[in-house]
Amino acid sequence: MIVPHSSRARFYALRLLPGQEVFAQLHAFIQQHSLQAAWITGCTGSLTDVALRYAGNDDTTLLSGTFEVISLNGTLELTGEHLHLAVSDPAGAMLGGHMMPGCTVRTTLELVIGELTELAFSRQPCAVSGYEELVITSQ
Repeated sequence: MIVPHSSRARFYALRLLPGQEVFAQLHAFIQQHSLQAAWITGCTGSLTDVALRYAGNDDTTLLSGTFEVISLNGTLELTGEHLHLAVSDPAGAMLGGHMMPGCTVRTTLELVIGELTELAFSRQPCAVSGYEELVITSQ
């Protein structure tokens, strides 16, 4: 049986600037605010460099150009993250996958980050999936 967890939430709004690398900025923000259980609640903006790992692949695909962020979502904690990114190119074609380090802001990246104040996230190996997966604990 899956045991649900509940918590109060707090929200942060921030804007990343042109040229900033998204992963580095998110990691710095999480560390600065000591967020134990956070998630991306909203994101809009554009990127010049995109780094994605497509489903079932181990390699990172690097793209350069002009991309609109269609969606960025996932979980964040002090020791890691699990983020998925969808972008569109100038022709409107969409690409998406697991977000990897190497994504660079083009004009802006406006983010709202939620924090579950009474929970903590961590990653532990999962015998079923074979990957390190989310573990949720109460604080």
